[in-house]
Amino acid sequence: MLGARRQAVPKPRPQGASAGDDGRPRCPWSNAFTGAAAEAYVAYHDTEWGRPTRDDWELFELIVLEGAQAGLSWSTILKKRDAYRAAFEGFDPVKVAAFGEDKVEALLAPDSGIVRHRAKIASAINNARCVLEIQKVHGSFSEWVWAFAGPGGTPVVNHWTELSQVPASTPASAALSAALKKEGFSFVGPTTCYSFMQATGMVNDHLVSCFCHGQLAGGGGGSGGGGGGGNDVIDGSGGGGDDAGGDAPEVTRPRRGRKA
Repeated sequence: MLGARRQAVPKPRPQGASAGDDGRPRCPWSNAFTGAAAEAYVAYHDTEWGRPTRDDWELFELIVLEGAQAGLSWSTILKKRDAYRAAFEGFDPVKVAAFGEDKVEALLAPDSGIVRHRAKIASAINNARCVLEIQKVHGSFSEWVWAFAGPGGTPVVNHWTELSQVPASTPASAALSAALKKEGFSFVGPTTCYSFMQATGMVNDHLVSCFCHGQLAGGGGGSGGGGGGGNDVIDGSGGGGDDAGGDAPEVTRPRRGRKA
């Protein structure tokens, strides 16, 4: 009915790349919805996910959003992303680090537009302070984080052919998680860290049949992989325990509960 509010409805989950309305093959999770979530999901997949970012503010934003997702779905976080940017001062870590209890209470109000979870809000503030400390000691949060990618801070390029091959965590994400926790961060378990690494382009986990894989790997259409598995690295700068929650309740990006 015209004017009726459309709900985001998950589609059946394919394993290989699937073509969207424009005919371009994409990772199946990006085409998993109809309704209001579909356009945002496709845009996120095409223009952000897996594209290397080395900006400290953007990296801090993704640390916060990945932590906020724990126990929820990524579509929920995407819907609230503008509200998060407003609530957290554009993810300026200096401003967020200065938040006090009055600000926490304001962010817990129904009109804040974000996930109203006291521990996650407190974690974001704490993590901002940790980012500033790393900047003070190491000069750049980006350089510190990217040391957990490939040699010399280069992206790791995986060659998965099916969604079921994508791991929930890796030794590198476990190492990043341990290092972040040592620096005082929270809501940064190994699976959250792997999702962060995927989102920031530290790893290229687009399926080889997805049009984005070849773009990001510097090739023309899907590089290597054959039967799936394995990885290499490329030069590129373009373009609490563990997680405090379980599997997302709807089809999302590859992350929780997936084993290689």
